[in-house]
Amino acid sequence: MAIVTTEASLLRLLQLSSVSLPVGGYAFSQGMEYAIDQGWVKNKADVSNWIGLQIQQSVARVDLPVLRLCIAAASQQDTVRLLELNDLALACRETKELRLNDTAMGEALARLMGSLAIETPFERLQDISFVTLFAIAANHWKMDFGLAALGFTWSWLENQIAAATKLVPLGQTQAQELLGELQGDINQAIALSMTIEEDRIGAGLPTIAIASAMHETQYSRLFRS
Repeated sequence: MAIVTTEASLLRLLQLSSVSLPVGGYAFSQGMEYAIDQGWVKNKADVSNWIGLQIQQSVARVDLPVLRLCIAAASQQDTVRLLELNDLALACRETKELRLNDTAMGEALARLMGSLAIETPFERLQDISFVTLFAIAANHWKMDFGLAALGFTWSWLENQIAAATKLVPLGQTQAQELLGELQGDINQAIALSMTIEEDRIGAGLPTIAIASAMHETQYSRLFRS
């Protein structure tokens, strides 16, 4: 897949996907904390399998197709379509915790976009998916889908590996090795997402949903629920 970019849009992508972006992605483990507590994920290989599966079966089949459609809607200034796609993204979150992960990051990004004078069609108290707002920001800064998807998935991957580094725990060298190993999954996920039609958007990862739900009542937690 060819990714079209300019120097300005590339710099904005780095800003939007940076771990220093104040949206709180580092605060959520998306069920990984419970999986590690239960011994389902014990080492670097387990982390690679856990994260790689989510990239291919969740990010590629929910987040990235929604991102693609939202960028198209934003480019047409189609507010009704953006609202529909926002509802679709939130409906695909299988647990209360996963929905909170999405909307809490969305709320933080909405505040940031307001300070950067990027307009959105959403009401102040409305639940907003982080994916939807990421797409609006990407369109505002003239990124095509391929470039935006690359940044979005990289940011998600980096946050998950950061969580694993604290929880397993992993060393910094192992974390960097995982980032390198899973980079190929990003390209595959973006390619797969481009084949997913709207009526096929959705994911079914019951073990991750169970881990996320159980994390809500886990006795001791480092990550938000």
